[in-house]
Amino acid sequence: MNMMAFSLLFCSTRFIPTPFLSTATNLLSPQHNCASFIPQKKQCKREFPLPAVASVPYEPINFEYLQEEFSGHGVTFEEACGSCVVKMELRNGSTVTMMLPSGLITSYKALMWHGGKVELLHTSVSEGENGDPLIQGGVSLNFNFQTDHDGELSWSPTNWVLHKIHGKPRESIQVELATRTPDDKIGLRYIVTLEKDTLNSELKISNRRSLPLQVTGSILNHLTLSSPEATYAIGLEGSSYCSIPLFESEFMLSPKDSSQGEGFGKVFPQWSTKSENNGLEGSQVNNEEIDNYKQLSEELSLLYTEAPRSFTVIDRGRRNSVSVGRSGFDEMYLFSPGSRVEIYSKYSYICVGQASILKPIIISPQDVWRGEQFIYNPNLDA
Repeated sequence: MNMMAFSLLFCSTRFIPTPFLSTATNLLSPQHNCASFIPQKKQCKREFPLPAVASVPYEPINFEYLQEEFSGHGVTFEEACGSCVVKMELRNGSTVTMMLPSGLITSYKALMWHGGKVELLHTSVSEGENGDPLIQGGVSLNFNFQTDHDGELSWSPTNWVLHKIHGKPRESIQVELATRTPDDKIGLRYIVTLEKDTLNSELKISNRRSLPLQVTGSILNHLTLSSPEATYAIGLEGSSYCSIPLFESEFMLSPKDSSQGEGFGKVFPQWSTKSENNGLEGSQVNNEEIDNYKQLSEELSLLYTEAPRSFTVIDRGRRNSVSVGRSGFDEMYLFSPGSRVEIYSKYSYICVGQASILKPIIISPQDVWRGEQFIYNPNLDA
């Protein structure tokens, strides 16, 4: 799909979870096309206003300013009816596509040993409420910030602005996003770096409050596969884990009839009540991974509390492998819809999350926390 057609999918900045999604291979289901989702381009802003119910309303994007101030360094922009598609492209052909203001990474096409490119992320687009286009999958940030002693939700970041871009298309490209609370007491920087063989996502959280800041959440990655039946996780032997209810984010793609249940209040990071979380913690049964070559054909929703800082996912169907690693996060989440999904279907993926769920991140007053993850493409070395 060319860039212009891709950008037209995102005429609305409203993203609402739904289990009915189109296939990832075509992005749009056969019964829908771009015209069915959106009116003529000149009418987009009038027909698709920003949602009034949003906890943090999206601010209008000054597209001309972005082009004038940030174009270059291997980065281009496409207007999408109030949203913006940011595309990073290296000279070797590897590309990353990101949406503003949501910060959702929708595509990572990596160069392979044979000279072609392969999409490593799984993203689905469908029709949401009121006919608005809905996108789920990819790489997303999902965090809660709590400062009150009773654990009440303080703030969740949803609105990112472009802060800076630097790098060289021959080597690496770095895009830095920023957001903050209305009182400027909590600040976040989200730094996405594309290198020849790696996509790196780094998060910096600054606590300028007088009280410690408690952070829970994850970076969620949807990795596209031929089928979970043909997919194996390598390197988890000896890791401690527990089964947990399926948790969801605004952008997480999960089958409607998953046996894992509704998760943490249906939508993560909008957690359910404190008592429900305590009940989850009290009912855990720790297990030890005994298989170093773990087939992901079963339906599973696992939280690894002790696991290597990186492991490898091998897809025999695509003859492809990807390594996923982290720093700063103590936990790793692994979800698979299982082998009941059809091969190359909209649910042919696994979800890997670098997480702090059972063990929250505690940031002292006037301190900065850093965490990051990487998706490494080893196929250039083949």
